[in-house]
Amino acid sequence: MMNFKIAIASLCTAALSVAAIVSCTDVENIEVQKPYTYSEQYYQNLRDYKASEHSVSFMWFADYSSSHSLGIRFLGLPDSLDICSLWGGIPSDVEGKPNTFYNPKVYEEMRFIQRVKGVRLTYVTFPGVGNNKWLEEYLPANTDEEKFTLLKAYGDSLLRIVYNNDLDGMDLDYEIQGDWMHGKNFVTLIEYLGQHIGPKGKDPEKLLIVDGWPIDGGYEYLSYFVSQAYSSWGAGDLQNRYNEMAAYLPPERFIVTENMGDYYSTGGVGFTEADGNQYTENGERLGSLEGMARWNPTQGRKGGFGAFFGQRDYNNNPPYKYFRRGIQAQNPAIK
Repeated sequence: MMNFKIAIASLCTAALSVAAIVSCTDVENIEVQKPYTYSEQYYQNLRDYKASEHSVSFMWFADYSSSHSLGIRFLGLPDSLDICSLWGGIPSDVEGKPNTFYNPKVYEEMRFIQRVKGVRLTYVTFPGVGNNKWLEEYLPANTDEEKFTLLKAYGDSLLRIVYNNDLDGMDLDYEIQGDWMHGKNFVTLIEYLGQHIGPKGKDPEKLLIVDGWPIDGGYEYLSYFVSQAYSSWGAGDLQNRYNEMAAYLPPERFIVTENMGDYYSTGGVGFTEADGNQYTENGERLGSLEGMARWNPTQGRKGGFGAFFGQRDYNNNPPYKYFRRGIQAQNPAIK
C-alpha cells in the first residue's frame, strides 16, 4: 500500500500539470462546475489513493440522470469519494436487465467513476421479507432449517445482483420491524454472505456493508458498519454509538453519516468536538458532517464518514462544499 500523504501529494502534482484548468491544494477542486479531463497519471494517482489505507468517504447517492446538471450526475461527484451506495437503483445499458433501469448514458458515467476514478459501487436494499415478494410465496418458514433455506436463497439472489452488474459489494439497510428476517436470522444471512464476500469471504475485495441499527452478531464478516448518526450533536454521541459495538468491530470498519438531504444548506447541526471546540479554523460554527469527518473514537482511527442524499450538497457554493471540507478534514493533504 502506498503512503497516504504521498498519494495525495502525487494527486496534487498531477493536477498541477493541468493548471490552466484547475488549481490544487488537495485532490479536490472545490470550484468544479463542469467535468474536467485530467491526465492518466492523475487518474492513476487517484486510484492508488483509493487503494491505500485511509478513512473512507461514503455517500448514498440518488436522483441520478443524464441531466445537464452535474448535481444529479455521477460525473459531478467529488473525485475523492471512496464508496457510492446506489440509492437510485442500478443503471444498465441493456434494456430489460433484471434489477436495473435502462439508461445507457447514466450507465456510462457510473462505469467511468468506477473504473477510472476508483469509486466503489454498492447495491443497497432493505433486507426484509416484505420487500422481496418472491420470499412470501415460501412462507411460513417455521423451522430453522426452512428459514436457512430461504435465507440462503435470498443471499444468493443478492450475490447475483452484485456479480451480474459488476458492482463492488452490497449495503444492507437494517431497519426491520415485525419481520422474521431480523435478529438471529439476519445474523445468519450475514454469516452466509460473509462466506462469499467481505473480509472473511472467498472474494474479500467485494464489500459487505450493514447500515442502520446495531446487529446481534456477525460483525466479523462486515467490511464496514455504517451508523446513521443523523443530527448528531457531537463527539460524545458518536463515541457512544461506537462503544455499542466496540467489542466486536474494530474502529477502522466503523463509518458515521449525516443526513444531508435535510441539512445540505448548513452542513449538519451544530457539533461539539471531544475537547469542547465548536468552531472551524475560520471561525464558522462547526457542522456535524465536518465534525464526523474530524472525529475518531478513542479506540483508534475510524473507518470513515459519509452522507445520506449527499448529492444535495452540490447546491451549495462551491458545489459539494461541506462534503469536500469533510474529505479534507478527515485526510488532510500536504500543503
